[in-house]
Amino acid sequence: MIESLSSFEYNEPISFRIDETCTQERIDKILSCVLERFSRSFVQDLFSAGAVLCNGKAVSKSYRPKVNDLIEFTVEEPKELSIEKENIPLNIMYEDDCLLVVDKPKGMVVHPAPGNYSGTLVNALMYYCDGKLSGINGAVRPGIVHRIDKDTSGLLVVAKNDIAHISLAEQIKEHSLDREYRAVVYGRFREPEGTVDAPIGRSPSDRKKMCVTAKNSRPAVTHYTVLREMKDFSYIKCVLETGRTHQIRVHMAHIGHPVAGDGVYGPRNVITYLNGQCLHAAVIGFTHPVTGERIRVESPLPDYFTDFLRRNE
Repeated sequence: MIESLSSFEYNEPISFRIDETCTQERIDKILSCVLERFSRSFVQDLFSAGAVLCNGKAVSKSYRPKVNDLIEFTVEEPKELSIEKENIPLNIMYEDDCLLVVDKPKGMVVHPAPGNYSGTLVNALMYYCDGKLSGINGAVRPGIVHRIDKDTSGLLVVAKNDIAHISLAEQIKEHSLDREYRAVVYGRFREPEGTVDAPIGRSPSDRKKMCVTAKNSRPAVTHYTVLREMKDFSYIKCVLETGRTHQIRVHMAHIGHPVAGDGVYGPRNVITYLNGQCLHAAVIGFTHPVTGERIRVESPLPDYFTDFLRRNE
């Protein structure tokens, strides 16, 4: 069995040989095990850059190696960040030398991408932290351990160094980092609580959307509890066991209770004045990477959320 790397040097070649225990596996899955402390996107970027060699030749992420194949790759030291620092006010809910927890407003993109190279949370963090953020997730996502959608408000934990980032990423992988959301969804539930256990993958008809599917998907589990029932909506708590893209939005739509204001997974007559889904990351809990203390941070419901609740009492 190929073991994971507990340590390595940046810019130094890393190599191992394939044994009989993993000859049926794709090379990206094997490398994810070897680099288990790193994010899935980090591993995928190695293949995109042609940095993974099998017997001296670059291979794609779907390649299935044979016994005794020599796998080589190099993890380059994170490049100096070229993202513009922007003095954008941030609502910091917790901070120390290792990390911080920020309360992101609705409408803010988390990290730069085509069409959004400024005004993002990363631009603001680069200014606030003076560039002192973890580099594991690359130059455009410094410090970002996990994300929430542009039009979802609420809490994210941000790593200031690689040690904190690795610890937090491992907690997410092991499901020991708690994430609790509040949402307003269409309709009333037959039962006061339940669980949606349904795999999520890319929609075959629209690559920008996710869907519940058995093909090319990953396990996804959402636990929900009804907090209040209204005439046409329900106010619920959602606890994530996994963290797939658009997970709550996809799962709630899948069981017939799409999130109010969701223009992607909700009904055609979307509630436009909400400017996006009525979904708030209200609680985050984790074990501190250095002290071992259990940290729990809570965010009050924002104005757009409480206003919508009042409108629909």
